[in-house]
Amino acid sequence: MTDAKTLLLDLLAAVPDGKKCAKLFAEDGVLELPFLHSLGIPSRHQGREAIAKFYDFVGGTLYPGFGFKPENITVLIDTGNQVYAEYLTDARAAATGRLIHHLFAGRLVAENGKIKLLRESLNTVAAAQALNTNGVADLASPEAEIFSVPPGYKS
Repeated sequence: MTDAKTLLLDLLAAVPDGKKCAKLFAEDGVLELPFLHSLGIPSRHQGREAIAKFYDFVGGTLYPGFGFKPENITVLIDTGNQVYAEYLTDARAAATGRLIHHLFAGRLVAENGKIKLLRESLNTVAAAQALNTNGVADLASPEAEIFSVPPGYKS
């Protein structure tokens, strides 16, 4: 049975190929990047089809050539069925041509040799600076109540 660390390393090697990535997830597996909500990007992707579409979107639309090198992956906690790691990518945003050195932190939960949940965190300010012509100035004006994650989010 494939453990969490192996699944994470296999996933990061497959990014951004949506089909290859999705095969590592359980049928009802979930990919969450809760803070993408603040950029207006959907933050929860459940099921292999949705997960494949997300990775294809990242690698095809946002950051062509997006990927992770083994030397930029640091596993910090490994319990067999869960792993927590940091991983860095150097990617160029398609919309602006800006190079971003993007650090992700992810917690992966494995069940029956597949990814049940991968929850990732990233610096959304840096993402906005890379993706938008005017950086964070292109984001919607703040309202009286600001949600950094989707309303009703549960960990």
